[in-house]
Amino acid sequence: MDDPSPKSGWLERLSALLIREPEDREQLITVLHSAFERDLLDSDALSMIEGVMQVSEMQARDIMVPRSQMDLIDISKKPEEFIPFMIEAAHSRFPAIEGNEDEIIGILLAKDLLRYYADPDEFNLRGMLRPAVFIPESKRLNVLLKDFRSNRNHMAIVVNEYGGAAGLVTIEDVLEQIVGEIEDEYDFDEEEDNIVAEAEDVYRIKAITEIECVNQALNTYYDDTDYDTIGGLVLNKFGRMPNRGESVAIDPFKFTVQRVDSRRIYLLKAEKITDAENVATDVSG
Repeated sequence: MDDPSPKSGWLERLSALLIREPEDREQLITVLHSAFERDLLDSDALSMIEGVMQVSEMQARDIMVPRSQMDLIDISKKPEEFIPFMIEAAHSRFPAIEGNEDEIIGILLAKDLLRYYADPDEFNLRGMLRPAVFIPESKRLNVLLKDFRSNRNHMAIVVNEYGGAAGLVTIEDVLEQIVGEIEDEYDFDEEEDNIVAEAEDVYRIKAITEIECVNQALNTYYDDTDYDTIGGLVLNKFGRMPNRGESVAIDPFKFTVQRVDSRRIYLLKAEKITDAENVATDVSG
């Protein structure tokens, strides 16, 4: 009588494991990890499946960009006044207000401003606005993603129980919970060096860069006893999560936050402090 091969033995056990219906989420996770360990799923597939499961339990308030960090466009101003800000922010969509920061009246697409350059005299800025979609803080992300797809919207304004804007969520924010961070043409290239010189004594630095590397590149002596990364050092200096555009002086450089969300800093701009700036306020917005 021939002995069953080891391969057929573990296949039978795995089949039995997969066929048996999981009784709860924890058992399902166990089944998925068992499949990964046996090379039936790769790490990316496992991560995405777990992301989908996580999204079904998360709400808009969990991932929204807070109201204080939203980049708003005031259409009561002339386009030439806010276009430089839009270029610097490098978003494709902006919540629009008209004087009152507490009332969002629509969404302005950056590409629609091309019509302004074509005919400034006939350009109707208010007419260019797209309707804003408002959702409660408690909206489930899986439901929100379905709405994004069916309505072809890419941004939603999150409102609190009193109807005020609490933040915003984009379709990219939701997808990143499933597939991880999505880089676009305006994001800092993962393949680039962590520290990029933009001009004399001006550097663009990933927040995850180790302080030791910063010290070597910038000829500084920042202490890495309590913090491993420059982002951690800067965050500690602020004492809170900063907004984009805020800066803090850590002699001999001023660090300006260029990319940040509600949870972490991604990108910093470091500029050598001049003698005139030495008398400036330590933290500025």
